[in-house]
Amino acid sequence: MPLNTPVTDWAAQRVWVVGASSGIGAAIAAELQSRGARVAVSARNRDKLQKLAEGAPDRTLVLPLDVTDAPGVRAAFAAIESAWGGLDIVLAVAGNYLPLRATELQAAPIGELFAVNVQGVLNVLEPVVPHLLARRGGHIAIVASVAGYRGLPKALGYGPTKAALINLAEVLYLDLAGAGVGVHIVNPGFVRTPLTDGNDFRMPALIEPEEAARETLLGLERGEFETHYPKRFTRWLKLLRVLPYRWYFPLVHRITGL
Repeated sequence: MPLNTPVTDWAAQRVWVVGASSGIGAAIAAELQSRGARVAVSARNRDKLQKLAEGAPDRTLVLPLDVTDAPGVRAAFAAIESAWGGLDIVLAVAGNYLPLRATELQAAPIGELFAVNVQGVLNVLEPVVPHLLARRGGHIAIVASVAGYRGLPKALGYGPTKAALINLAEVLYLDLAGAGVGVHIVNPGFVRTPLTDGNDFRMPALIEPEEAARETLLGLERGEFETHYPKRFTRWLKLLRVLPYRWYFPLVHRITGL
């Protein structure tokens, strides 16, 4: 049995994609448009959102926002309620990335990562969760990363933010599933995006955003709690997740060369 009610009939869904201006978020929004859903798209870049809306102008709401601006997020959700009368699914995709090692520790940029990657998600959930509870239905999907499974080199700030999101999703599921609200965590491996384009290391099993979008929506269709991809890479990371530290630390050093 699936852990969540499977999502069916995308054409009947009202979906809010937060972080839709590029990368996985933009690809998810475009895929939803092609499936007939009504899609609200949010991010900081209004021009990119407007261009995305050209794919289905009659079914797309453009709602620019900064996820660190809680009043702005609440105003965007109020606009969705006003236009559509409610929401069925929220996909919290917005996030930032900065490769950083402990030998370069700086509190300020790490704090900025937490502000976007964690507090930004909480700002989105604050108006959405009461709405979904009131209607006893709907879905919350949070995009984290396999970098949140265990500590990795050069992930001093990014990894802990994604680990926090995985834990957050687990708590949300425990608290909300009984009230009819589906909760999904999405853990991608390496996906070609403007953020990963800056990496100076080899990215195994790198996939395109369009594949990531299809896998994400497939996870919702299957009612999965966790969706991770590409499996040829993420299954190995899941194996590493259960290794004792005495084996894990030297193996990661050997694999990464760091």
